[in-house]
Amino acid sequence: MKLWGGRFQKETDGLVNDFNSSIQFDQRLYREDIQGSMAHAAMLGQCGIISQEDAAAIQAGLEGILADIEAGKVEFTADNEDIHMNVEALLTQRIGDAGKRLHTARSRNDQVAVDLRLYLRREIGEIIQAILDFQQALAEKAKAHQKTVMPGYTHLQRAQPISFAQHLLAYCQMLARDVTRLEDCGRRMNQCPLGSGALAGTTYPIDRWQTAKALGFDAPMSNSLDGVSDRDYALELLSALSILMTHLSRLAEETILWCSWEFKFIELDDAYSTGSSIMPQKKNPDVAELVRGKTGRVYGDLMGLLTAMKGLALAYNKDMQEDKEPVFDAIDTVKMCLPVFTGMIETMRVLPENMRAAAGRGFINATDCADYLTKKGMPFRDAYTAVGKLVYYCTEHHKVLEELSLEELQTVSPLFEEDVYDALNLENCMEQRRSYGGPAVAETTRQIQEIESFIQEHKE
Repeated sequence: MKLWGGRFQKETDGLVNDFNSSIQFDQRLYREDIQGSMAHAAMLGQCGIISQEDAAAIQAGLEGILADIEAGKVEFTADNEDIHMNVEALLTQRIGDAGKRLHTARSRNDQVAVDLRLYLRREIGEIIQAILDFQQALAEKAKAHQKTVMPGYTHLQRAQPISFAQHLLAYCQMLARDVTRLEDCGRRMNQCPLGSGALAGTTYPIDRWQTAKALGFDAPMSNSLDGVSDRDYALELLSALSILMTHLSRLAEETILWCSWEFKFIELDDAYSTGSSIMPQKKNPDVAELVRGKTGRVYGDLMGLLTAMKGLALAYNKDMQEDKEPVFDAIDTVKMCLPVFTGMIETMRVLPENMRAAAGRGFINATDCADYLTKKGMPFRDAYTAVGKLVYYCTEHHKVLEELSLEELQTVSPLFEEDVYDALNLENCMEQRRSYGGPAVAETTRQIQEIESFIQEHKE
């Protein structure tokens, strides 16, 4: 008979049993479930709700179950529906009536809520460490390419000269926000729902502060209805992971472009590429493509849980069993993507000469040409118009700005002098951008130091 079977006169239909069961996916919470149960049993004993002998027997029994699960000696069953009832049934089999007292002053509703918070708190820490490793890989690559000129783009059109270092450091900043966003999520979820009961608390004289402290929470949740019905923390985590995957996907897209023959800014290592079954010349960026594709999967996990939660009256509803699979899937996906992307970045070969050649086309020093005239006294809008005319002239004559003679430049303004060629030099254009956050070496050095300090501060 099921642990809740006292009110029922018939066995659960086999299909319903399978449909209702969650053990096939929530069994990964076994460690957190036992951790929560041990804290609960200790509190029951301390408060005199059960005897100290029973509390000690429960603790010892749970420790044995944990050891057996980790040794692969335990087989869970769908007849006990979920990880909570599987553990409780095993405990009762092993220690008898004392095991039946564990569930005093507790419901599966607050039990699953505390299990999931404990699990996600641990996973957040692991994901943050993987992000920091990825940041470090980008920062190391940036260090080597502070003087590597490449075209910066807007609208995927060549725009202004930047360094490859600055481009990579932009992603380091995105990842720093991902880290702090996950840390914020972890802080908000660090309240303990245990003791909320099914929804209305309990008549037993429990000490919720004791269990919260024992489990490393900042405090118990203030409202028992909220304690069992809240899944904001799961939604917030899925949102943070979706934003993280957006950043990975954007870099994945650029990686795919950069290693194409049309760009050829980088070459991926053979260990992070694949071939074609029919075209022997192919070297495909499958890692980047899969990261880009898996981003949609994580978005789907977020939308699935948002949709499941949107119409639920307080407090707990069985719909909320749908929280775990999308959260587990998103975590697994992110933890798979981060290390493989890190390895791909660490091993890729940068081709500076191709980046410089691309920067030499597309008039990406046009703004610098206009700035030159402005510094000579011409209003910027007039300078903008004059340089626009020069660009048109260049396109008609298949030239770039720095190839124009001084006489050709002076056809639009007598302010042009010999020093204009220094202003049009792409390396100078990049190095002159010393404003805070710009591509000049002094600025990318500052940014690298800032990122490395951030990594050190957040490393475990």
